[in-house]
Amino acid sequence: MSAARRIEVKGIVQGVGFRPFIYNLAHQHQLHGWVKNTSNGVIIEVEGDAEHLDPFIDQIRTLAPPLSHIDSIQYEDINPNGHTDFHILESESIPGAFVPISPDVSICDDCRQELFDPANPRYRYPFINCTNCGPRFSIIQDIPYDRPATTMASFRMCSFCQGEYDDPGNRRFHAQPVACPECGPHIWLEINGKRSAEREEALQMARALLKKGNILAIKGLGGFHLACDARNNKAVQTLRERKKRTDKPFAVMTFDPQSAQHYTQLEPAELDLLTSKERPIVLAKKKATDGLSPLVAPGNDRLGIMLPYTPLHLLLLEPQEGFPDIFVMTSANISEEPIAYTNDDATSKLENIADGFLMHDRAIHMRIDDSVVASFRDGPYFSRRARGFAPQPIPLPHSAPMLLAAGAELKNTFCLSNERYAFLSHHIGDLENAETLRSYQEAVGHYEHIFRIQPTAIACDLHPDYLATHYATERACREELPLIPVQHHHAHLAACLADNQWDKDEPVIGVILDGTGLGSDGTIWGGEFLVGNYNGFERKYHLASVPQPGGDAATLNPARMALAHLWSAGIAWEDSLPPVQHLTKEERSILERQLERSINTPPTSSMGRFFDAASALIGVRQKVTYEAQAAIELEALCMEEVQDAYPFAIEGDQLNCAPLWQALIQDLHNKTAPAILATRFHNSVIQMILETASNIRQQTGCTTIVLSGGVWQNMFLLTHCVPLLEEAGFHVLWHWRVPTNDGGIALGQIMVAMRSLELENRGK
Repeated sequence: MSAARRIEVKGIVQGVGFRPFIYNLAHQHQLHGWVKNTSNGVIIEVEGDAEHLDPFIDQIRTLAPPLSHIDSIQYEDINPNGHTDFHILESESIPGAFVPISPDVSICDDCRQELFDPANPRYRYPFINCTNCGPRFSIIQDIPYDRPATTMASFRMCSFCQGEYDDPGNRRFHAQPVACPECGPHIWLEINGKRSAEREEALQMARALLKKGNILAIKGLGGFHLACDARNNKAVQTLRERKKRTDKPFAVMTFDPQSAQHYTQLEPAELDLLTSKERPIVLAKKKATDGLSPLVAPGNDRLGIMLPYTPLHLLLLEPQEGFPDIFVMTSANISEEPIAYTNDDATSKLENIADGFLMHDRAIHMRIDDSVVASFRDGPYFSRRARGFAPQPIPLPHSAPMLLAAGAELKNTFCLSNERYAFLSHHIGDLENAETLRSYQEAVGHYEHIFRIQPTAIACDLHPDYLATHYATERACREELPLIPVQHHHAHLAACLADNQWDKDEPVIGVILDGTGLGSDGTIWGGEFLVGNYNGFERKYHLASVPQPGGDAATLNPARMALAHLWSAGIAWEDSLPPVQHLTKEERSILERQLERSINTPPTSSMGRFFDAASALIGVRQKVTYEAQAAIELEALCMEEVQDAYPFAIEGDQLNCAPLWQALIQDLHNKTAPAILATRFHNSVIQMILETASNIRQQTGCTTIVLSGGVWQNMFLLTHCVPLLEEAGFHVLWHWRVPTNDGGIALGQIMVAMRSLELENRGK
């Protein structure tokens, strides 16, 4: 008996080989009809024996292509139309409709095998790809996802590629970026503004430059990298000097997992992340090896390591006798500007850094940096969510209107919502200069275009001076849209709830620890114990506020922060203390007058500055050259075998740390090893969290606790705190799909704004 159905599939179902999959599945079930992409997903019409329809629909979900992600399958019975075959129809653009887009994906095993197979037509071709791998988001200009709507539009397929593209039995069937050496993009090497070589010769010359200790700018998937031999001290030092990056760790790339395991102590979950299709930078414990230059990640016990994710990287790092096995592979930018992604941009901005440029002519439409993850409880724990993950949507616990959340200033991402999706952007960076702001605005426009979102309201941080807040305010005014300011730490709490699909109204405890965020009382917060939900929050406890000398300038001067903490605690500045010795007598005198007269000393409860003060007092770091350096180097000293902690006091709604500083100074007098001091300090913070959370539970009955904020990137703190809280009977939530730092805050802004609008509409 013949029957027919019309099926609509939503999710990441374009650019992942979904139509070819449906084509072949229909043939297996002897069904006729058609499949096509639309701006809303994939539409299928099939007819045939009725008994074949249910298994066909079941297998759409169970056998879907590996890069796809199905959110929903809806179908209805229709009258048979007399189809006698199955076809892939032309894509259809539906005004206002949208579809999630696949992130860029690393080279698959099949393409990798072909890349190194001398008998294959694409042997050593740097742009080999198929429906299971290759560029996606970085080349998409519009939807539906078809070649004319990508930066591959200018490359006309040759008959060989066209044959594979049209063959339903080929894995390149409807692979939009498909190309070969005859018809596709190619590489060349530029030195001193002139092309020195092309194709394979360019590759070999580039390898020779790297081997000699030169610095190379390499155009990758989402932008340029700066690369050099990570075992060559002189090369790494030269890169630091030219890039003006004094101490901040560099990421590295090795050819295969075996090489990565030579330099890092990879746990099984970390190895899974390293070899996943997303190929992020994985933060793993360093091994004690004399091979890696100590200048790659000074003062850090972790190394950010990744594997090649494009065929070009594989060819460039191919093992050879005498060739280096590990390379610095860092974002190609100056200072805190965005990553360079066009050829002209690279040559103009990197000419004083790179000795050569390995270029190609496949344009990048949207620049995107590498993702950075650690592993916690066998899952990903993001520091930066970008290539490989963005713009994959975050499912929302409730349906949302079209909203824009502008995000924070540091580690900025923005977020757009529509229906049950939150489109959290890739990592933009610190919005502290015009170039990054321009990149931010371009990305907002691109996301709104490809996801067909016209915001009906805009959310932003409470801080009026953030560039993201300026953008949100000006745009809301210009477009006459509601503007919803969201307190920074409330947004952190909401982001963690949304990250965990929290769909309840019951309040939770939020332990929100970071460096800075404007509080609802106008002071700088950062060591916060909140009770709240998407609707609102109450500040239950916080670190006792101390003066922050020089305001934001104090973030670069832990020594000044340490003395401010001691001054607030009524503890004398003894000459033997490391931060006292670091500052000159004149500097100390000025600082003392500043504190006594409250001159540019805004009060702060920041946990980040608390860690800075401890780092300076212990003698680890008095001045920093990058964000969180003092805390990172303090954490690197921690020892598992040290169990004891320093005392502290809970007085009213504040955590008084004067007893802690007194005990730590006594340890300094006793010549206690810095590693022991560092561990006792961390243990003290863990005890503060446990005791304060227990107090809140006793007062409110709340048993769920969320952990969010940049301080939770401290893995010693996280890995010791979570089990302790669980043993005490708390249900603990942490981030696993979005960063715990400010890179996830826009998601929280979306949730708070959505609930604010709901409550406002109910009141009308």
